[in-house]
Amino acid sequence: MRRLFPSTAVPGPAPEWSIEELAEEYAYPPVGEGSDEAGWWLRGNMVASLDGAVHHGGRSQPLSSRTDMWIFGVLRALADVVVVGAQTVRQEGYGPAKRRSGFAGRRAAQGQAPVPAVAVVSAGLELDFSLPLFTEPVVPTLLVTGRGAPEDRVARAREAGVEVLFAGEGSAVDPALVPGLLARRGLRRQLTEGGPTLLGEFAGAGVLDELCLSISPRIVAGSAPRIMNGPVLPDPDEYVLDGVLEEDGFLFTRYRRSRAVAE
Repeated sequence: MRRLFPSTAVPGPAPEWSIEELAEEYAYPPVGEGSDEAGWWLRGNMVASLDGAVHHGGRSQPLSSRTDMWIFGVLRALADVVVVGAQTVRQEGYGPAKRRSGFAGRRAAQGQAPVPAVAVVSAGLELDFSLPLFTEPVVPTLLVTGRGAPEDRVARAREAGVEVLFAGEGSAVDPALVPGLLARRGLRRQLTEGGPTLLGEFAGAGVLDELCLSISPRIVAGSAPRIMNGPVLPDPDEYVLDGVLEEDGFLFTRYRRSRAVAE
C-alpha cells in the first residue's frame, strides 16, 4: 500500500503496512472533557464506486476489497461506538462487533471496552431483536430513537435486553443530539457506517467531523444512491484532505471538517 498524501514516496515496491502503522494512520485526535480537546469525534466510513454508487444489488461488499475490509476492521477497532442506521442493519446483516486480538492492549491502555458498542439509530424500531446483534454482543447493543417512538416496540426492545436511548422529543431521532448523548456515556470516539440517510443527517446537522471514503475502481451504473441522502445544505460544508492511501487501484481518502466552518 502506498501513501499518496501526505507524500512519503520512495523508489521501489510499495511496503506492506503493519496493523500498528495503520492504527496510527487512522488514530483519533484527543477527545475528552479538557478545554483544549473536543468532547467527541464523529467519523464516517463509506465506500463508493467510480460513478458514485454506494452499493451494488443492495450490498456494499461488491464494491469492497481485502484492503478496504482491513481498514474497515481497523476503524472499528479504534472506535468506542459504531453508529448505524436501522436500514443498514437490515440490508447488510449486521452482527455484533468482534474482538480483534491485535488491538486488545491498545484498547485496554485507553480505557476502552474490549470491542466498540453498536448503536442502532431507528425511528420506527422495526428490528428483529432475536438477531445476534442484540442477543450475543460482547458489549451491549444500544438503540437510539426519539421519545415519540412506538411504545410497544420500545418495550419489546427492553424486554430483549437492549438499552434504549432517546435523542429528541419527536418520533424521529435528532441527529444533532446523538454525538453528545453517546459522549456522555464515555463513547467519545465515534464511527458511523451509514447508511446514506443517517450519514446525510449527521452532515446536515453539522456534527460529522471526518469522512473516510474508499473509492472503488468499479462502475456499476443503475440507481444506487450516493453516500449521503438528504436535503441540500444551505451552503456546501468545507472539508480538508487529511490523507490518501492507494492499493490495487482503490483510493482510501480521509477528509476532516474545516474548523473555520465547524465553529
